[in-house]
Amino acid sequence: MLILGIESSCDETAAAVVRDGHECLSSVVQSQIDIHKAFGGVVPEVAARSHIEVVLAVIEEALVQAKTTWDDIDAIGITYAPGLVGSLLIGVMTARTLAIVKNKPLYPIHHVEGHVYSNFLLEPQPEFPMLSLIVSGLHSQLVLFRGHGDYTLLGQTQDDAVGEAFDKVARLLGFPYPGGPKISVAAEQGNAYAYNFPKAKMDGKYDFSFSGLKTAVLRQAQAICGKTHDFPSAQIPELLTQSQRNDIAASFQRIAVETLVDKTIAAFNEYLPNSVVIAGGVACNLELRRQLTDRLTIGIDYVSPSLCTDNAAMIATLTYYQSKHQPACNPYLLEVKPSLSM
Repeated sequence: MLILGIESSCDETAAAVVRDGHECLSSVVQSQIDIHKAFGGVVPEVAARSHIEVVLAVIEEALVQAKTTWDDIDAIGITYAPGLVGSLLIGVMTARTLAIVKNKPLYPIHHVEGHVYSNFLLEPQPEFPMLSLIVSGLHSQLVLFRGHGDYTLLGQTQDDAVGEAFDKVARLLGFPYPGGPKISVAAEQGNAYAYNFPKAKMDGKYDFSFSGLKTAVLRQAQAICGKTHDFPSAQIPELLTQSQRNDIAASFQRIAVETLVDKTIAAFNEYLPNSVVIAGGVACNLELRRQLTDRLTIGIDYVSPSLCTDNAAMIATLTYYQSKHQPACNPYLLEVKPSLSM
């Protein structure tokens, strides 16, 4: 079964063809990083216009790379939630039109759940029950999957997502957009124990919080500069040495990752899953991978960085499994849901 996946929830326009939920034949991603870099972050209106310009070409390229035609495609999977409303609309309207014109079944896919399914492109595939740590710029969640389409949300962030905290700390330290990966690079040159930032204590056993950590980093940076709490954060980078920035980055990353891993290990010990996977853009973080590998009592496999960030292969993969237990939607009625949780 050949599935065409389409993803446009934020600032990547992506399409991919996946066979039988485990073999990726093509994965094309058109990034908008260079466009948004000048603004220091994603501008929703700009993102939507950029999707319009390239979406059809990206889909066509995915078919070409997969050496397939529309006659071979059995179904279309499209991200309909969550994300930027304008970006989602471009992808959904394109997928709806193609489903009608090409007479193909259409399946609406949840973007965050899709991230988890990038792990089903690994060989061997994860086994159920499966514990998943989902970490990105907008999401930090622990989810227990008992089977395809059968999952329980154990906990999630109550404020900032971990990827958002990485980006905000990066901006505080003067690193250019996208800042999250720059934190990891700087941390390699820093002392991870230079500063002992706090870990949030949550009522929810598996919930996360990163807002306080972000504020603690700001206060520490102000103190290093000899300034009070009302000193503008935008002026801090010019007062810090590179060594100080590296130490702050390393100490922040250690605490942020320990927070994620502590909860994951606790959930693993309680639910005793057969496999553990991580998903989302922050799953690229090498310190996160190192800590999980060191502390888990079972082996864990990691997908390539290109499958951690937004892509359509994950959408096509989830579509295959969703098609086994859920009917296709009516392409004339499908609507986007920008804020839909798992």
